[in-house]
Amino acid sequence: FRPPARGFQCAARGCRAHRSAGGALVANVLRNGSVLLQWGLRHWGPPPRPSAALRGFALNCSWDGTYTRFPCDSVELGAACRDYLLAEAHGSVRYRLCLQPRYAPPRPAPPAQCVEFRVEPAAMRDIVVAMTAVGGSICVMLVFICLLVAYITENLMSPALARGGRAAAA
Repeated sequence: FRPPARGFQCAARGCRAHRSAGGALVANVLRNGSVLLQWGLRHWGPPPRPSAALRGFALNCSWDGTYTRFPCDSVELGAACRDYLLAEAHGSVRYRLCLQPRYAPPRPAPPAQCVEFRVEPAAMRDIVVAMTAVGGSICVMLVFICLLVAYITENLMSPALARGGRAAAA
């Protein structure tokens, strides 16, 4: 579990906010590939009847129009929940997330609020970071190999030559 992200504001440089048509649901698409969903009840209007108790929310997800199984498919959320973190969204895929409040029977729930967005593909910076890490590791290994060769040459080869030189002088 994680603490709720109350008061989270999407900063223009690191995030893109997408709102549902009714304004109740906001998808904050972060640069790290995760999506923070936030919602409020006031945009749905009053409950179906004054005494209706909110039982929770149903979150349904799809991508490119086909339902699929990934972490937020058909998730039931508690009544106090006001945000949900989709930790790993796939890049270059069009998502559609729909959230619907669930009230106590017999009245049906109000219509779902849906938001659509596309997660940007991983930037070149990720590739550059990976290549730099691999290149740095190779450089470190080469330095160790050079130091090992220098040590072997200095400490193991020199005494043998020195003994050979004394034997020839005697």
